[in-house]
Amino acid sequence: MVSPEVLRRYEFFAGLNPEHLNAIAMLTEEVALDENATVFETDQPAEHLYVMVDGCVELHYVAVDEISPELRKELFVSEMNPGDPFGISALLEPFVYQGTVRTRCPSHVLRVEAGGLRALSEVDPQINAALMRQMAQAALSRLHDTRILLAAARA
Repeated sequence: MVSPEVLRRYEFFAGLNPEHLNAIAMLTEEVALDENATVFETDQPAEHLYVMVDGCVELHYVAVDEISPELRKELFVSEMNPGDPFGISALLEPFVYQGTVRTRCPSHVLRVEAGGLRALSEVDPQINAALMRQMAQAALSRLHDTRILLAAARA
């Protein structure tokens, strides 16, 4: 558990009242990650939502050949900045991570237990609305980053 005051520092939790922050804080822990650690991989069950505290965390998309699954290529999508959420698939069906996240240096993240967060969202529409708004912003930001990379690759 972290203090609700820790959550209040991050834009991702904006729009939530103190009661909501207390409930989410009960599901959250701060985790230290080593350099070159894999936080999660593509197609794994999405059991946690993360918020970047500090360090060097990168999101990669993994392309796999349908005929020869051993042929795979990992493509850099973006680097997380402090306050950025990642692993947002933990709150979106089918609750499977859509990318791979690795650290490039020692890092700290907030890790939120997704099952409990989903349960809170189901019983409180205000929590659900606030989180969905933040996840949509995160997804649009990643889409923007990906478009820039695609444009650069075509240039």
